[in-house]
Amino acid sequence: MNSRAACLLLLPVAACAAAPVRPAPTEADISYGKHPHQVLDVYVPTKGATPFPVLIWYGGLWQPSKNVPDPNRFLAQGIALVAVEVRTMTDAVADKEKTPVRYVMEDAVRSVQYVRLNASRWKLDPARVVVGGGSQGAQPALYVGASPDQADARSADPVARTSSRVSGVAAYRSQPTFDPKLMQAWVPGVKWGAPAFGCTFEESLKRRDELMPEIRKWSSEHLLHAGSAPIYFENNWGLTQPEKVTEMDYKVHSPAWGVGYQRLARKAGVTCHLKYPGHPTEGFADIWDFILKTLGP
Repeated sequence: MNSRAACLLLLPVAACAAAPVRPAPTEADISYGKHPHQVLDVYVPTKGATPFPVLIWYGGLWQPSKNVPDPNRFLAQGIALVAVEVRTMTDAVADKEKTPVRYVMEDAVRSVQYVRLNASRWKLDPARVVVGGGSQGAQPALYVGASPDQADARSADPVARTSSRVSGVAAYRSQPTFDPKLMQAWVPGVKWGAPAFGCTFEESLKRRDELMPEIRKWSSEHLLHAGSAPIYFENNWGLTQPEKVTEMDYKVHSPAWGVGYQRLARKAGVTCHLKYPGHPTEGFADIWDFILKTLGP
């Protein structure tokens, strides 16, 4: 039975007719690097004022993916959407890379530079770019937004010479640090992020002092500065674990991560919003409202 038939069996006809159709990318599997996983899809609005602002959304850290929220939400508002697949930490481990997280973060930056360099190809506005991701996919977005501009004027590569600055970061249900000590301080008992630094979580906790140069280089909270992009965190769970949610799932997606990160961001002079049940944000209804207003005229 096809999905349309199933819909007719389960829902009223009006509901089936109204169900939005997820559009296909305007262009798919565009290479922004040499690796098979360095690809992106571009969704361009069919109407609206050009050049279009753009939301760049990241997939997974462990397995290649190009997960994106429903493009209809943005295309209808005249906002383009780019779904980015990066080389994963699994790829890095297979390549015997000493610091696997490097692959992910370097690709996150390069994808922004590539989209900006080629903005005219899709009628995009290179000055209005927001990056985002859900859960693990928020990590590369936070890295891009927190970092200083990574354009390298001396590079022979035109992509590398292009600015990586963005206007905002949207992080949904995210784990915003690879620092094992901060993880345990913010969410006691959580174990997450292995093998970002080439070892297990337990080993990274024991070797934290030794690993600190790499942690400071690749974990976004250590890169926050007054020029970092504004950040918006949203979680669908509150500070108390819901009854039907497992302990580990809750710890990995707890808003307590955002609470800890927000303190560091504000200390660094970075605008950082945090929304979860019972804790609204002033000026923005939710993460999607933040994206629309940040990319607005």
